[in-house]
Amino acid sequence: MPNRNVLYLVIGALVVIAGMLGYNLYQAKKQPEGLQINVGPDGVKIQNK
Repeated sequence: MPNRNVLYLVIGALVVIAGMLGYNLYQAKKQPEGLQINVGPDGVKIQNK
């Protein structure tokens, strides 16, 4: 019986890890594309993404 509980724990941990990696990938892809304008102490920076 304890082996089955350990198996469920490992499977649950893998599901959580896969969910976190999927969410991070989604956030990385969600960042806007196009023109980015940053104003800072060095002046204005314009980047084309």
